[in-house]
Parts: sequence; C-alpha cells; structure tokens
Amino acid sequence: MMPDQARGVHPGAAGTATPVVVPSGVTIRLRRSDVEGIAALAHLELTESETERYTQQLGDILTFFEQLQGVDTTGIPATTHPVTSNPVMRPDTPRPPMPRDEALANAPDPTGDGLFRVPKVIGS
Repeated sequence: MMPDQARGVHPGAAGTATPVVVPSGVTIRLRRSDVEGIAALAHLELTESETERYTQQLGDILTFFEQLQGVDTTGIPATTHPVTSNPVMRPDTPRPPMPRDEALANAPDPTGDGLFRVPKVIGS
C-alpha cells in the first residue's frame, strides 16, 4: 500500500482532487490521472478542457453518492426495479427473414459474399 492510500487519498497526478467515499467510509480523492486512466480504458482521447470538466463532473457525482450514504433508510424495503409492470411484448411468431441484399444495402463496407466487414476492436 502506498503512503497516500493509508491516509485515504487516492494516488494520482498533482491537480484538483475531489473527495470520494468508498463503502468502507474512507474518503479518497478523484484526480485528473483517474479520469485519464478511465479514458484510456475506454479508448477515448480527451482534450485538456474535457479532462478538467469530466474530473469535476465525476467528482460531483461521487460527492452526491457520499450524501446518499448519509440518508437513513431504516425500514425502507429494498427496490430491485422501479417499475413493477411487465413489458408489453408482441407474440413470437415466425416470419420470413429480410432478404440479404436488403440487409446489406446500407452496410458501409459489404464483403461481396453476404457478410458485414467491421473494424477490428479487440487488441487495437
């Protein structure tokens, strides 16, 4: 464990830090480096202003969760889903499939043998 982690401060680059409460109740800080790491995992390229804005916005969201942790929910039953009604669904009846040429009509790069060509996304 790094010394900052022992004090409840999330390690990261110098800059604005926003308090974050984890389930244990220890306050940590959200830093620019956290947002940059999240962006890298999502393969996003953020500008400096976007990084600053998202650091602030994510910090605000986490601060709101900190406030929610302080709400007394004693005696309130857990909710698994806010809507109790069942979705209206059409009957599952067989129909003829869409013709291949029609399905490929708007494909940006059809292969010619009836397949869709898509960019590589894994390991890129």
